[in-house]
Amino acid sequence: MTDTWRLLLTPPARGAWNMAVDEAILEAVGRGESLPTLRLYAWEPPCLSLGYAQPLSDVDLPRLQARGWDLVRRPTGGRAILHTDELTYSVAAPPDEPRVAGTLLESYNRLAAAILRALHILGLPAEMQDRHVPAPAAVNANPVCFEVPSIYEITVGGKKLVGSAQARRREGVLQHGALPLTGDLTRILQVLAFPDEESRSRAAARLLQRAVTVEGFLGRKVSWDGAVQAFVTGFSEVLSLDLQAGELSAAERRRAEELVEKKYAHPERMGKQQE
Repeated sequence: MTDTWRLLLTPPARGAWNMAVDEAILEAVGRGESLPTLRLYAWEPPCLSLGYAQPLSDVDLPRLQARGWDLVRRPTGGRAILHTDELTYSVAAPPDEPRVAGTLLESYNRLAAAILRALHILGLPAEMQDRHVPAPAAVNANPVCFEVPSIYEITVGGKKLVGSAQARRREGVLQHGALPLTGDLTRILQVLAFPDEESRSRAAARLLQRAVTVEGFLGRKVSWDGAVQAFVTGFSEVLSLDLQAGELSAAERRRAEELVEKKYAHPERMGKQQE
């Protein structure tokens, strides 16, 4: 059975707008005003995003501001991600949509199968690893998403490739994640707080051992448009979807503007800050 979802390709935008749009779509989808949606997007300028409960003290704000990078807090959990040189995806679907029904891991596995197909199309022999997750204290001590193991993470060559997170609300399910296409993964460490430069250097070495970009693995660049096409094909084939190109509705756009003002432009006010 093939179902119709909306496909949104939105232009690069600031972090607060990107997160507000994801939430506005989820609300509209939950009310039945919009179709379940696969959104593919990018960020401009680069943006550091924190998980909803991650302490703001993980960020070196003067270093962040000196680089002109944005800061936003995601509606999902997890640790810090620097969004630049990547393809970001989000899925918003109501709770009765079969592809996100069941437990968090069941829905994550279904969506991960579509992502794996996209990566295989790009020539990446990606796998989903069933990995041991360290105790919470060990996870919370690490501010970087791509250095923290998670259950059923997507890897290539034994290194983490895709970081994803999911929020389950009354309106439905929002899952979004990042595929780093190119660039230096250790850039994120330049805007996180470390007690000294030696600690920062050690963190950089660990990160490069545990995570990789598409270009870093393939030895060649994959364009954003090429990655988009692979995701569209992967989701269509694996999830039996008819993806129809669409636009944000006027109501979604108004709600996103409201969420920027009230919520996402103020990362310091959001989350359960454990400082």
